Amino acid sequence: MINNKALGLIGLSARAGKVDSGADAVEEIIKKRKAKLVIVSEDAAERTKKNFEFLCAKFNILYIVYASKDELSKAIGKSNKAVIGIKEQNLAVEIYKVICGGEAIE
Repeated sequence: MINNKALGLIGLSARAGKVDSGADAVEEIIKKRKAKLVIVSEDAAERTKKNFEFLCAKFNILYIVYASKDELSKAIGKSNKAVIGIKEQNLAVEIYKVICGGEAIE
């Protein structure tokens, strides 16, 4: 089920300039240890999901598969983005909590 509060928080993050989108840009912020949360769309390619799951595990970054490309893209005001990275700790934790429910791991 898609949570509008989560998409709202993702949009807020984007407006605050705390989001990078697109596979290459997100991969870069992961490697620079700037990403706090990586969200990959449910309809992204399996290879993309596996790649980011591996990268996030390697760099100890929160990772979730959530929403469709269209929903994520719309939330950040861009088009056709399957991968987004949140660069702000508090926003990342809030989004993770809203999507996964309960307490986020810090």
